[in-house]
Amino acid sequence: MGVLRSYRLRLERKRRLWRAFRKRRELDRVADRTAQIREGDILLFSTLRNERVRLDYFLDYYRGLGVNHFLMVDNASDDGSAEYLASQPDVSLWHTAHSYKRARFGMDWLTWLMRRHAHGHWAVTVDVDEFLVYPFCDTRPLRALTDWLDASSIRSFSAMILDMYPKGPVNEAAYTAGQDPFEVACWFDSGNYTIQRNAKYGNLWIQGGPRARMFFTERPERAPALNKVPLVKWHRSYAYVSSTHTLLPRGLNLVYDEWGGEKASGCLLHAKFLGMLKEKAEEELERRQHYANSFEYRVYRQRLSDNPDFWNRWSEKYINWRQLEILGLMSRGNWA
Repeated sequence: MGVLRSYRLRLERKRRLWRAFRKRRELDRVADRTAQIREGDILLFSTLRNERVRLDYFLDYYRGLGVNHFLMVDNASDDGSAEYLASQPDVSLWHTAHSYKRARFGMDWLTWLMRRHAHGHWAVTVDVDEFLVYPFCDTRPLRALTDWLDASSIRSFSAMILDMYPKGPVNEAAYTAGQDPFEVACWFDSGNYTIQRNAKYGNLWIQGGPRARMFFTERPERAPALNKVPLVKWHRSYAYVSSTHTLLPRGLNLVYDEWGGEKASGCLLHAKFLGMLKEKAEEELERRQHYANSFEYRVYRQRLSDNPDFWNRWSEKYINWRQLEILGLMSRGNWA
């Protein structure tokens, strides 16, 4: 990478950090328990709106992995999400009624909180419908992974989004609070993915899966990106560029290839396709706060009116992380 490109990326990173500094005024403290954070704690950051039905399982899942503290931004929920989160002893909560879109889809708010509280910590940044699966996650806590990453001088860990879906019409896939969503949506596509390298940022851009084949058959290039870097040993000078798909400095995006083989990686099991999606799509279309004038949610509403069934004879039923490694969707790298 040339000197000029390196300089431009450095300026871009500083601009994003400055945006986050300005947007800090949009956040109001609801429950600030950050004084509980200790050196070495693993932190989780997320922005949400009206996700009360998901929160019980989400918090329990990541507590089980070993997350020590949750730092959450509530974007004007009116379904009890904020009240529930404020009552949790390991959650710090901020509220904002400002525009999600104008805050870079929530990343300005999270960047500020990470700059304040995550420096020197391993930080997980996910949506509340994303569940991290990594090598040996059934027997080793998240701290085992982060300790190995530290020992290997690796600062970031990638995970491909794996869209999970039920067998049968999506609109009829009922889900109740506290339930494991993958009891309902336990199927996924083992293939049908495309990969290309982003020349500017150096990351791999992955698309495909059930969303591409069900919602974007005529415009596959507009299908959502499935590459994310949700786990990072955070430094106050870092910034996400596009959701958690891309990071600056650029080297944090080099999460797949290394001398002698591939790096360890995981998957984010995505519990989006449940019976409540149709209602959620209607709400988000009314708000118009998502990327590209909510194009993705407009496609969802149009297609969901037909009550589609994602399942086909090539669908795979989820078993565990070892199955995902065999299928080439994640890797243990040289972590033994």
